[in-house]
Amino acid sequence: MTIGATTPALTGPVEDYLKVIFELEMSGGAAGTNEIAAALRIAPASVSGMVRRLAEQGLIEHERYRGARLTELGRRAALRTIRRHRVIEAYLTTALGYPWDMVHDEAERLEHAASDELVDRMAVAIGEPATDPHGAPIPTRDGVLDERALATLAEVEPGARVRIERVSDENPQRLRYLAELGITPGTRVDVVARAPFEGPITLRLGAGEPERAIGPALARQIFVAPVAG
Repeated sequence: MTIGATTPALTGPVEDYLKVIFELEMSGGAAGTNEIAAALRIAPASVSGMVRRLAEQGLIEHERYRGARLTELGRRAALRTIRRHRVIEAYLTTALGYPWDMVHDEAERLEHAASDELVDRMAVAIGEPATDPHGAPIPTRDGVLDERALATLAEVEPGARVRIERVSDENPQRLRYLAELGITPGTRVDVVARAPFEGPITLRLGAGEPERAIGPALARQIFVAPVAG
């Protein structure tokens, strides 16, 4: 049974809250009021009332001072919204030629309006992609998501070879810069050196290619997996 068939119809704001709580949980534990507010760019006082309503609807469990966690129902609803968002991003780039730095905001607007059937047809039309343009895994129709932990490029020791798996998609300027450097999902990177005291990280993207240096703040937004050899 699909996640769409097992979750109730929800408003856009509720879906946004559930998606943010899911992402905060993935990053390490329960979602606190301040963290939710920061992610949604709203005042913490506005979060408290919505958190109570979500708990009343059985979508989250909330303990004072301990934060919010999704229930099974809330998790399915969050995955449905995440699936819509990432399929729409993939469709915009693959079928309509949108650059990867423009699709996040478009998908944010469309994810609440698109039906599950439309999103499924989009996915079929572009070959059922496993990831969005930024490398984030797309939940299946049944709500299965690849949740393996990835290291950031900032954590990789010099001498290691890694594959870029995913990059943070929230800043269009950052995405354009990464594209200019050639740092996109699927790219293999050799970490040549890492300067101390938060200094630059030197990379090589292929034999004969010039070395590139990026700062650790940017490297923390790039997620990688090791490559043998």
